[in-house]
Amino acid sequence: MDIRAYNRTAWDRAVEEKSPWSIPVDSEITAAARRGEWQIILTPTIPTPRGWFPEELRGVDVLCLASGGGQQGPVLAAAGARVTVYDNSPRQLAQDRYVASRDGLTIRTVEGDMRDLSAFADASFDLIVHPVSNLFVPEIRPVWREAYRVLRPGGSLLSGFLNPVTYIFDLRKADDEGILEVKYSIPFSDLTSLSEAERQRQIDEGAALEFGHTLDDQIGGQIDAGFLIAGFYEDRWPDFVLDRYIATFMATRAVKL
Repeated sequence: MDIRAYNRTAWDRAVEEKSPWSIPVDSEITAAARRGEWQIILTPTIPTPRGWFPEELRGVDVLCLASGGGQQGPVLAAAGARVTVYDNSPRQLAQDRYVASRDGLTIRTVEGDMRDLSAFADASFDLIVHPVSNLFVPEIRPVWREAYRVLRPGGSLLSGFLNPVTYIFDLRKADDEGILEVKYSIPFSDLTSLSEAERQRQIDEGAALEFGHTLDDQIGGQIDAGFLIAGFYEDRWPDFVLDRYIATFMATRAVKL
């Protein structure tokens, strides 16, 4: 299966179905960002610490990586950054262009695979913002290597991702019945971990296919790419049964020295 093509279609459909990750910010948010009052999220609820960003965003080159949907990019553009949004879903990118047109912002949008940033030269950006999205590609070490390449020295990669413990459970049973049943091992893949019937049900529903990556690949992979991990926090998904016991999301600030 061509995962990139399949998940592109799934995310285009998610925009039509008004997924929470595809609803653009409103004009009040961008107006506040123009006044210097802004925040973004990498994970479901906790605002990314302001200390993870340059003190002044005006003129900073920002890549919003796998970050379409009209959420992070418009806020950072309104705060003065030169923003490029790179995403696999044309419909997600259209949300950023919609906000840019509505609110008079300049945002460049580029369609592509987060594992391949060959559209950009070395040392093109000062900051990369990468909200939870690496679960939609089978391997993530190429993401970190490419992010390192396109960052300038001293630049930062701000990433959100899922704690892999999430994927050892039957998530459908957790969502539908509130029951935590250990069923899978890590690394997890909707392509190989699920039964054929379970996988076909996922496909028939048009849901994006997911991959549960090890912490060795998610954090160790950033270090192996050359980054220094300079910040970390955890977050929880409201009302998800597993989050009663452990935070299922985390975020890192990785610096290219």
